Amino acid sequence: MKALDIKLLRDLRLLWSQALTIALVVGSGVAGYVTTLSAVDSLEHARDSFYASGAFADVFAAVERAPRAVVDELRALPGVADVQVTAEHAVRIEIADVTDPIIGQLIGVPRERPLAMNRVSLRGGRTEDGPGPALADGALPAWVSENFALAHGLTPGDRLQALVNGRLRTLQVAALALSPEYVFAGSFGSPDRRGFGVFWIDGDAMDAAWDMRGAFNRVAVKLAPHASERAVVDALTRALAPYGASLAHGRDDQVSHSMLATEIAEQRVLGTIMPAIFLAVAAFLLNVVVSRLVATQREQIAALKALGYANRAIARHYLQLVGVIVALGLAIGVALGKWLGTMMLGLYAEFFRFPRFDHILEPSLVWVAAGLSVLTALAGTLGAIASTVRLAPAQAMRPPAPGRYRPTLLERMGLTRLPTVLRMILRQMERRPWRTLLAAGGVAAAVAIVVLGNFFRDAVDTLVDTQFNRSMRFDVSVWTLKATSDRAAGELARLPGVTMVESSRYVEATLVNGHRRERTQIKGYATQPELYRILDVDGRATDPVGQGLVLTDRLADKLGLRVGDRVQAEILEGRARTLTLTVDATVREMMGLNAYIDRRLLNRLLGDGDLSSGFVLKIDADREPALLAATREMPRVVGAFSKASLLRNMEEISARNIRIMSGVLTAFAAVIAVGVVYNNARIALAERAWELASLRVLGFTRTEVSALLLGEMALVIAVALPLGMLAGWGLVHALIGALKSDQFFFPIVILPRTYAWAAIAIVAAGAASALVVRRRIDRLDMVAALKTRE
Repeated sequence: MKALDIKLLRDLRLLWSQALTIALVVGSGVAGYVTTLSAVDSLEHARDSFYASGAFADVFAAVERAPRAVVDELRALPGVADVQVTAEHAVRIEIADVTDPIIGQLIGVPRERPLAMNRVSLRGGRTEDGPGPALADGALPAWVSENFALAHGLTPGDRLQALVNGRLRTLQVAALALSPEYVFAGSFGSPDRRGFGVFWIDGDAMDAAWDMRGAFNRVAVKLAPHASERAVVDALTRALAPYGASLAHGRDDQVSHSMLATEIAEQRVLGTIMPAIFLAVAAFLLNVVVSRLVATQREQIAALKALGYANRAIARHYLQLVGVIVALGLAIGVALGKWLGTMMLGLYAEFFRFPRFDHILEPSLVWVAAGLSVLTALAGTLGAIASTVRLAPAQAMRPPAPGRYRPTLLERMGLTRLPTVLRMILRQMERRPWRTLLAAGGVAAAVAIVVLGNFFRDAVDTLVDTQFNRSMRFDVSVWTLKATSDRAAGELARLPGVTMVESSRYVEATLVNGHRRERTQIKGYATQPELYRILDVDGRATDPVGQGLVLTDRLADKLGLRVGDRVQAEILEGRARTLTLTVDATVREMMGLNAYIDRRLLNRLLGDGDLSSGFVLKIDADREPALLAATREMPRVVGAFSKASLLRNMEEISARNIRIMSGVLTAFAAVIAVGVVYNNARIALAERAWELASLRVLGFTRTEVSALLLGEMALVIAVALPLGMLAGWGLVHALIGALKSDQFFFPIVILPRTYAWAAIAIVAAGAASALVVRRRIDRLDMVAALKTRE
């Protein structure tokens, strides 16, 4: 073994604890990178495979009712490769011993022709042409969406009830199913596995139940190669207009695909920002450790040069030391990233369902992580190594020039009555300002990461409080398939336990301003709504009291509109109409691209009479089950949901996932804090061992000597805490800006508890490091330390 290799092993043995902490910081950065981007790769691979095998459609449209005779006309449209039509309806589902309301999407599967698009995959890899006709007792076999079935413990052979066009029908679970159209299946865009399910039944039975023989109400289109989606959407919308069609749309506006695409985009952002912070801290630690190591080995370097070792060989030796540390960090990071990525996919499986959903760790991802780690090492150490190996042997044999000793800044300002220990600590910190600042910056980065990790909990809590407690002040919401007379509000008011009813009307429309167009839903609310209020991110209410629209600020920005501008509203329901409306106000809402208007004004503009399509109810606390049961007897009510059950189902998943994310980021931040504090303390101990031993000989106690070193650590942490909290605030704003989308805006709210938890976590990590260093100080060999001075 070569002499330099023996020296390398000796250095690693002496520096093992510091090397390990740096490797853990590098590993945390690599793990964050591998976790997030391997999850992205896995999601994309599962999505692309399922879309291909299930022939996911490219364009979608809904009509009220259209004859199948128009299918050939649709296939002849330019850019259309194939067309599939089906009958689909929303129904109410009842399961024994389940009192919470459940909405089901019923889809008819034609007997004579299997689905050519949005094909259903049955769990276990089976494929069948359809669920089959009604059983002898009249029950309808149904394929049930897997996520819903698992949430309720349903297995093949189990039965449930569906309110099909006013008639209660029995559905028997024939198989658990997955569809590329419902990779994400939830009510109102929320991850509600219990409250929403998809059911595929025999097409003939579906047609008979809704009198849809020879007709359809859903269209799926496959585009021809190189076809323009926009052109096909426009042509399809025009062709279906006579049949009460709403605006056709592509995959970007399809709920399941949009939710999946949003999650992938968010993970890409997180996979860029978080590892960058960790690797920057690792570069700093490597710089500090290697600089200290080469500074203490100046005489050894001079001897090596005198013995004929070239600068290149000496530089390679120190780079090998760094390489071992980085390689260890890379191995830890890849292994940890693989484990966390697999765990993340388990969490995703509760939202997104695929026939195969395996964790994929692409070799290219590992190579990129290795490349980033090497660049980190070079950035942190190359300068220190180069400056040392360039020294001439004679110069390297001399000890480094002593530091400049002068009064501290506080002393120069006249504050001379400082305790001796504090004065010594401040002089040491001021003598090495860059090291002090970088150490504080490293700890501040750890604080910022804890703040970021716990911010999501604050944001979700704020969002839930704003949406479910302050905006949605009702208890139950019911809606009808079509707009109906507002006299229905009186019928609902007479139901058991109802204390207040508020009506609304939703109308699909396209808002047009010049060349800009956006599809949305115009929501007609009460002039001064009490049960469903329009609130901005700051909790301020805006009422649709004027003669125009109230738009979310993101929708107004996309359309290039300001308050007072006029906008065209192309109505997509019923007969074709275009309204000219004024923008009365904008509101910075958290969710959706929404447009609000006074309900009575909307009805007057449409000339439809006093109509409503949704009703929100305030009820007595203990009457909800009786009320929900009563709404089942109302034929015009197609669905109902309980705010309490929706919130409960959401929190079942989201609260746990947020706790996991917060825990992982806090652990990573603790690694950074320990790495920074421990390495700085160990380096200070090595540099000042002679001074500390001298003080012990002069009569200083172990506690007083420890205070010199650990006091510096405490001051660094004290400075880093407010800086880290400020950095966390800035990091949160930067991240939310990068994650901002049309459909969702996270409220930037950081509660005092988050700052307190960040401080506790980092102080605890610093205290743990201090205990380890204190033990080394207590075991300091004074004789050996004093012998090393000259």
